[in-house]
Amino acid sequence: MAEADPFPGKPGESDVESRQEAMASAARHTARTRLKRVRIVLLTVVPALIIAGGLWYWFGNAGFVETDNAYVKQDVVSIAGEVTGLITSVRVRDNQDVKAGDVLFTIDTSPYEVAIRQADAQIATAQAHVTALQADVGANAADLGAARDDLALAQANYNRAKALMDRGFNTRANMDAAEHAVATARDKLVAIEAEVAKARAQLADGAQVPGVNPAIAAAQASHAKAALDLRRTVVRAPADGRITQVSRLQIGQMVFPGVPMLSLVRADGARVEANFKETDLDRMRPGQPAEIRLDAYPKLRLKGHVDSIGAGTGSEFSVLPAQNATGNWVKVIQRVPVRIAIDEQSPRPLIAGLSAVVSVNVGKR
Repeated sequence: MAEADPFPGKPGESDVESRQEAMASAARHTARTRLKRVRIVLLTVVPALIIAGGLWYWFGNAGFVETDNAYVKQDVVSIAGEVTGLITSVRVRDNQDVKAGDVLFTIDTSPYEVAIRQADAQIATAQAHVTALQADVGANAADLGAARDDLALAQANYNRAKALMDRGFNTRANMDAAEHAVATARDKLVAIEAEVAKARAQLADGAQVPGVNPAIAAAQASHAKAALDLRRTVVRAPADGRITQVSRLQIGQMVFPGVPMLSLVRADGARVEANFKETDLDRMRPGQPAEIRLDAYPKLRLKGHVDSIGAGTGSEFSVLPAQNATGNWVKVIQRVPVRIAIDEQSPRPLIAGLSAVVSVNVGKR
């Protein structure tokens, strides 16, 4: 007779428990293994990545100096009238792009048209005067020939009278008359020669300005000046660029020579002025490449190069330079303006005064 089972229950229950315990043990082993791997990664790979990143940043940026104290600069031309007059028309508007030679505004032409007519009248008067002088010179030339003939005749009569006088066949009265005739003819010749010389001088037949009459030359100069002033009543753009401050101009406003009326920002003068710390200048040289980033266009990168380094710090050129000869002096790192030339055409407009970040590769010589 078989013995009874001291622990009655379901068949195979002990096998199930064994499998569950084995699975739990395997899971605990897997978790411990993963934890070890994570620890290995944290203790080896992550520090290695940090070190590699630091080395990459160090060697990649050791040859660069950077400043965000930089601004776009452009040449600004102050445009003024060259003649006095009232504005009759304004042909541009604010922030309009213009080409060299485009008309900006016009000035009343009436006074200068009158000046041209006056100069024309002066030229005509001078030419008429010259014609009269030329006629006088011709007449005096004929008189000059006759006076020379008269002098020659008087001199011949005198010689004959003197010969007769020496032989005793003439009277003293006849000799005196012959001498007087010679003197009179000589005086007449001298007077006519003086008149001819005066007329020729007025005609400018001298050596300084041969063939040019001073009166005509002066009238022609007046005409040229009036014509120049007339052309200057049309004020044109001196270069390509963008016009600003057009609001200053009003039709009927008086323009005076040399007084700025509006401004032109040149299209070809864009550059960046970067104010680097004095401690950044040790290895900086003109010609080194630079990268320009503009705050207005975060995705834009422009290539450039160091064009020149300023001759003094910004404070040296201020109206009131700093005076450091005091007892409470505190050393402050100075900044030196460095001009950065832009080597490529920007796809976006470069506006004067925009903030920029400039990085210079000082590792290149």
